[in-house]
Amino acid sequence: MSRATRSSKASRYVAGLTVGTAAAYWLMMSPYSQTLGPFPYRGPADRRDVALTFDDGPNEPHTSHLADYLDHEGIQATFFQVGRAVQRYPEVTVRLASAGHVIGLHGHTHDFTRYLRRGTLAEDLEQGMAAFAQLGVRPALYRPPWLLRIPALRSLLQDHGLHVVSGEFCHPLEVAQPSPERIARLAVRVTRPGSIIIFHDGRDGKGGDRTATVDAVKLVVDRLRDKGYGFVTVDRLLGVPAYQDPSAMD
Repeated sequence: MSRATRSSKASRYVAGLTVGTAAAYWLMMSPYSQTLGPFPYRGPADRRDVALTFDDGPNEPHTSHLADYLDHEGIQATFFQVGRAVQRYPEVTVRLASAGHVIGLHGHTHDFTRYLRRGTLAEDLEQGMAAFAQLGVRPALYRPPWLLRIPALRSLLQDHGLHVVSGEFCHPLEVAQPSPERIARLAVRVTRPGSIIIFHDGRDGKGGDRTATVDAVKLVVDRLRDKGYGFVTVDRLLGVPAYQDPSAMD
């Protein structure tokens, strides 16, 4: 086999891998893919309402700083929280729920490998719901870590009475904490009536500095209000329950 032939085959192989990886990402991790079932990333566009959502917490002091600001502004947001982080800061979750913010499940471990197989995913959901149950909270909303879906997810969520929720990232590099201005500028640019905006008040349920996110949220709120937007929780935006009916639980 000539060098040119080998080079051509290698190029086709790499191209095939690239296409395959892109297809797998779209299918299993894109905010917009509906291939594996309904995955709402935006609500109705008939009103200028948006939902601010926060993943990977609670994470102190940043979650409380966000709560202080949102409460001062009269805004209720949706916090998709990691079970093990809830166990670390139970008082923060209780405070958010008591203030009218909505608490959703964002897995228990936020360990990527546990969301790839039915067995470990089922165990993670059980552990996450148990962590919230300790506080008397029974979420009806679930956002998968990394937005990762596998074919088994839909039936497992039905078993737990959970509605899956997607959204649109405020900035693709927000987890790396660029400047508040960079985060806010793109977040406002991509917002439309009905948008569900994803911020991160933690990182993989392990903590991390989120000062830039907290400051960016303040800029986003001011700028969206100037554009006539209001703020609602995800359940109100999508017309689904925020929590499960205790009378329906075993």
